[in-house]
Amino acid sequence: MKKKIFIACDTASLKFAKKIINNTNNKEISFGYKFGLEFFNSKKGRSFLFKIKHRIIWLDLKLFDIPNTVYSSILALKDLKNIRYITIHASGGLEMMRAAKKAANVINKKIKILGVTVLTSFSEKSFKKTGHGSRINDVVLKQAKLAKQAGLDGIVCSGHEVKKIKKICRKMEIITPGIRLAGDSNQDQNRIMSPKIAFENGATSIVIGRSITEGNIKKNVQKLIKSLK
Repeated sequence: MKKKIFIACDTASLKFAKKIINNTNNKEISFGYKFGLEFFNSKKGRSFLFKIKHRIIWLDLKLFDIPNTVYSSILALKDLKNIRYITIHASGGLEMMRAAKKAANVINKKIKILGVTVLTSFSEKSFKKTGHGSRINDVVLKQAKLAKQAGLDGIVCSGHEVKKIKKICRKMEIITPGIRLAGDSNQDQNRIMSPKIAFENGATSIVIGRSITEGNIKKNVQKLIKSLK
């Protein structure tokens, strides 16, 4: 399975989103682009995503609701024919995940549904405050097993869980957010990792945001390429 690198386009600005895409054209790495709720809910976000051609687009909605609502929500995206990835929360349960995959198959069999496990912003301490009695690693493993059972195409987890997830989800994509280049701050992330280590642990794809999009984007891309060698 070929490695992919997704740029997190965490913005509501159409101008900045275009700048990110235009400045990450590179012969050495083929980038995909992840757009979340911030961009999708912006005034021109959806129409911009509709127009993008010849790019790998990930719509990071992290859907979490009753199965029928998630099913209908994905069907409502049928006009966005260029979308290749959609995220849902694995904590929504087996039936919700199955409903999401069923909806994706109805509108476009090329769409891959990814199960988001425990967000990389959580530490063990903050995770316990939500009422969880289990450790993050244990919860992520259970969610990965459910996602596999539901027929999802991939898992989103931190680089710290990848090795164990790989043993469970051998034929699934394993995508790792919370990626930072050397010297960059954690910011709002807790379970972070470098690009090279994430791939060495078994991630099939990584997600990198502000380490690329803040400052000189082209120089940051070169820094990323160097970090992978």
